[in-house]
Formats: sequence, C-alpha cells, structure tokens
Amino acid sequence: MFPQRSNNYERLEGGMGPNRMGARRFGWKKFAIGAVVIIGLVWVFGPRKEDLVPEKYIPSIIRPGDSEVVTGPPTGPPEPPARPPARPTEDDDDDIVPAPHASRPTDPASDPDPSKTVYCSTPYKPDQPLVQYALMIDAGSTGSRIHIYKFHNCRPSPTFEYEVFKVTKPGLSSYKDSPLEAAESLDVLLDEAVRVVPASLQSCTPVAVKATAGLRLLGVEESAEILEAVRRRLQDYYPFSLQGVDDVVIMDGKDEGVYAWITANYLLNTIRDDTPSGTETYAVLDLGGASTQIVFEPRFDSLKPDSTLEEGEHKYELTFGGKTHVLYQHSFLGYGLMQARLSVHRLVEFMGTMRGTPSGPDVKIGNPCLAKGTSRLVEIDDERHSEKWNVTMVGEDIGSFEACNRVVELVMAKDAICEVKPCSFNGIYQPSLMETFPSGNILLLSYFYDRLQPFLATINPVPPLHVSTFASLAEQVCEGKPSWEKNWGSRELMEELEGRPEWCLDLTFMHALLRLGYELASERQVEIGKQIEGTELGWCLGATLAMVGAEIKCRV
Repeated sequence: MFPQRSNNYERLEGGMGPNRMGARRFGWKKFAIGAVVIIGLVWVFGPRKEDLVPEKYIPSIIRPGDSEVVTGPPTGPPEPPARPPARPTEDDDDDIVPAPHASRPTDPASDPDPSKTVYCSTPYKPDQPLVQYALMIDAGSTGSRIHIYKFHNCRPSPTFEYEVFKVTKPGLSSYKDSPLEAAESLDVLLDEAVRVVPASLQSCTPVAVKATAGLRLLGVEESAEILEAVRRRLQDYYPFSLQGVDDVVIMDGKDEGVYAWITANYLLNTIRDDTPSGTETYAVLDLGGASTQIVFEPRFDSLKPDSTLEEGEHKYELTFGGKTHVLYQHSFLGYGLMQARLSVHRLVEFMGTMRGTPSGPDVKIGNPCLAKGTSRLVEIDDERHSEKWNVTMVGEDIGSFEACNRVVELVMAKDAICEVKPCSFNGIYQPSLMETFPSGNILLLSYFYDRLQPFLATINPVPPLHVSTFASLAEQVCEGKPSWEKNWGSRELMEELEGRPEWCLDLTFMHALLRLGYELASERQVEIGKQIEGTELGWCLGATLAMVGAEIKCRV
C-alpha cells in the first residue's frame, strides 16, 4: 500500500524541490535516500507501457528473415477493465486504446464480455450500437467458410476487433442436383455463429452468403435454385438478419478481387483514415480453385501524355478511409488452380491421342506435370462432346519442370489477340507491373500460400521469397522422391508430396502465372499470407466492412 504523500513528496514529484518554509535544513543525504525510495516505489507499482497501449499487429505474412509464422499475441483471460475510457472526440479517435489493464481481445475466449468492448463504454454516435457483429459466408468452389466478425463503434466508422472462422466441405456447387442439401451443408457454419454471437445481438446481426467461381460455372437455373434454398433456410431456421437483394448472391469477380485488396490493405494499415499520406498500397494476387484475381493501384508517369489507366470494367474507383484509390482489377475465370489442373490434363490427354495413344477409359498417359515415379487417376471432361472418362496419368521418367512448363504455357494463352495493349495473358488488358508498380509490395494469397508454406516450414529462418522461388521448388518437386528426400527431411512434407502428385503441376502453374502471365521479373520479391493477427485474408472482411458501414436492418 502506498504511504500517504506529504507536501514535500508532491513538490519533489513536480520538480519544484522540497518545501523549506518553517522546516529544518533539509540534509542532502536524507534527500538522496528519500529520492531512491520514491523512485523504487514508482518503478515497482507504477503503470507499465503494455498496460496503456494496444499490442501491435503481428501479421502471419511470411517475409524475408521470418523464422516462423506468427498468428498473433498469446491470448488468455484478460483482467476486466478498471475504468472504461470516455468516448473519443473527432480529433483523438485514432488513439483509441483498451482501458487500462485490459488486453485487446483476439477471440471470444479472451473477450471479457462479447456483447461489449474494452475500447469505450458508449458509441461514437448515439444512434449506433456499441458492438456490432456481422456474418459473411464465402461459398467457394471447394468449400464454404463462415467469417464471424466483431466490430465496435467507438470511432466514426465501425472498427474491426476480431474474427471467428470455420470451414466445411464440399462447396455448394457439389450439390448441383440437390438444392436442399446444399443449403443444409451450411448448418454447421451457422450453428457456430449462433454459439459465438450474443443472443441479444443476433436479430441485428447481418448475414450474407456470397458464392464465387464454383457456382458461376454451374448453369443459371441450377445456381439460382441453390441460392434460393439457402435464403429460405436462413429465414426459416436462423435468427440473423438478411439485408436485401445482394445478401445471397453470386458475387461479381471484380468485387471479389477488390474486397480482397481492401481486406489486406486495411489489416496492413495502408488505407485507414490514420494511414500516413503517401503510404504505398499492396498489390493483391489471389489464387482460388476456379478463378484468380489481381488488384493493384498503378502509378502512371504524368509527363507521358498516353500514360493513364484505360477506361473499362477493369477500372475500379474506391473511396476508403477518406481517400480515393484508382485500382486495376481483373478476375480470370477458369484460371484458378483446380481449373488449371483440369485444363492441363485435358491438353495432355489430347496431345496423347495426337501421338496415337488410344482415347477412352483406363488408359495410361505420360504426363510431364506429375512428379517422376508418381501417378494419378484423372477424370477427363470433354465439354465439346459431353463425355467423361478416367485416365491414369503417370509421371514415369518424363516428369520435369521444363516439360510441364511448356504445357502450362499453352494453357496460359499468352499469344491470344490483345485488342487493348498491353495485355497480361488470354488477351486481357493490364498495365505493366514493371512500369506502373515497379517497387510496391506484392502479397500472394490462398493457394499461393497453401502450396509454398509446407516447404518454408522446414527452413529457419525463411529466406527472401521471389518469383523464382516457385520455379526452384517446382524443379526439385518434379524430380520425384529421391529429390524430395535430398532436399527436405520432413516426414509430413514427404506424405503431402506422395499424396499430391500434382504438386509439380501446381508450382509450375503458379510460376507461369507470375512470370509469364503477369510478367513479373524472376527476382521480384513477393510475400505470402493467410492471416494477419488471426484474421483470414481474402475478400470477406472487405465485403463485410462495406456491409456494416451501411444502414443495418434488424430482424423483427
């Protein structure tokens, strides 16, 4: 317990020296001893810096020199707030921190009260709720994922706190002939939302289901029936609020890419209202199962009269955090990793028939995009004749990066007619990254991360990542098991490679996409990411920020 402070103590603490009026001469030795005691008490019992400021963002993005992937600060039950801070003014809203002795929650387990927030006790605007939850279901081609986001309204606009994430497989497009089963497949995700979101807030929690490339590839009638079944199930069985015509839809590809760009740059603090002027944004390259997206903010030379972004659907003007960003975006449908595999296999099978290999079920065909000594039973889907059959693809002794790359280059359609120059691939206009984004950071998401991370987990520290990293790994992987054992000793990685003979194809395609498609230099440095401080990267947070920024309709 602190001793009662004397008048002399207060004067010493204020830098005024001791009060000598009516007192005996103050000896310097006593002064020194007293000062040491006071400093010691202040040091022991005084506040610590970590009690007063929020913990910094710790991104799980792999950068040069990282020794491991960090997903966030250690969590645990925090002490309850001693005294909630007052509502900030417009001038100091960028300095919001948790109340003294309260940790910044990173999940429901570390949140002292999920229906409240440690950042303030009253919302910035009286008509806003203090805490807002929002649900976004990403209905992708290989699975459906729910993102349960918590926001607080201590600032002029909703501020993200943390996320709960859950996934289920397969995706909605796998239920082509059974819309009801498709809708029921989301129950495991929505049940998690019921568990996480406080009951008192559920009726005002908006929910959206946005399907991506998987449903785009289905017929119009089939996809519409699945979406309608999902909408009915949400209305009939769950307490959350549907907001309107755009809440259960197939999302436009351009929105998918732009929302992923918003998510990454928001979490990396390059587009917030408190971001320093002149901060360069990240380019975001997202590789999904059925499509791939590229979004970046090109910079043009104002001295060149024709140096500007061409008009068209690729141009996306975005106002966020009080600033306007003119983005280039494009979504390449059919160039996601799973679709690229199908295209390569079809081409290899076609080339085999041209060499005299019989076509049909149970045929073995040499495939240079499978690692040497491996094989894979592949279903060939001939869309022209509406036929399907199984073919055994074998790497034998022909699997190699160079041979596979020649096949992948044909799939990339780099020589397609380019009506508006310059083009990336498949005849699509794109400003040159070399000229308009020469030194900006490039962040690779989704399958880029999934395929590279198992190799990087065996290296400590992680070396700088370049476009050429994909080629180097592909060369080693395509050579087969002797090469794997020579280069990597991880049993888990060996099992992954043995179970996925197409890893050779995947790495080769990723390198071709970056090097040939987007024309990035081999030495161009890149970063890969899956999460930032426990929050999934991708389009979902960006789309949710747009949803909670609008007027929320509560369910009656």
